[in-house]
Amino acid sequence: MKKVELIKVLKILEREYERWNAPVVTLIAQHTNDPFKVLVSALISTRTKDETTAEACKRLFDVVKGPQDLLEIPIDELERLIYPVGFYKTKAKHLKELAEDLVQRFGKRVPDNFEDLISLKGVGRKVANLVLADGFGKPVICVDTHVHRITNRWGLIKTKNVEQTEKELMKVVPEEYRRLMNRLLVAFGQRICRPVGPRCGECPVSKYCKRVGV
Repeated sequence: MKKVELIKVLKILEREYERWNAPVVTLIAQHTNDPFKVLVSALISTRTKDETTAEACKRLFDVVKGPQDLLEIPIDELERLIYPVGFYKTKAKHLKELAEDLVQRFGKRVPDNFEDLISLKGVGRKVANLVLADGFGKPVICVDTHVHRITNRWGLIKTKNVEQTEKELMKVVPEEYRRLMNRLLVAFGQRICRPVGPRCGECPVSKYCKRVGV
């Protein structure tokens, strides 16, 4: 796939996106415009279905409005609010540690730069970039398994892990599309370009895809 084709593909996916289910963290970002809620929901969402994450976040954000609330809430209540998300006890512990960091080190604010974000408990490259893109509107690419799988399947890049994928995509994706990559490809990957049994016959961009590994 050439760069000019990539732009066509992204424009097509942007049109089709309205027909698919948006990732839950993206919806939370759009509805709240709050980097704190984007960060917390991103951490809760790992290894958890979007429907479960959405319900847990609704319960949590009815009670927790910011880092100070999260710091003060009893751990057993926090566990109850986010249950049954995957690894809810571990996530509750990490969220308490996150809240302490935000209150003590960052004045109750979510940092808006990559280095500070990945210094927070439980925050890796994926979550940090997701917060920068969806929470702060910065032109970065959040690479998860969908983004890694699909861009390699297209033949746009040839990489072995998500960190390599992020580096290569930053070279070829136009700045105005970088922050959209994750939400477009997650929705596309869940609905059409699935890991197993991709629905190539229903794919709106199939003519541009090299179907590497399919």
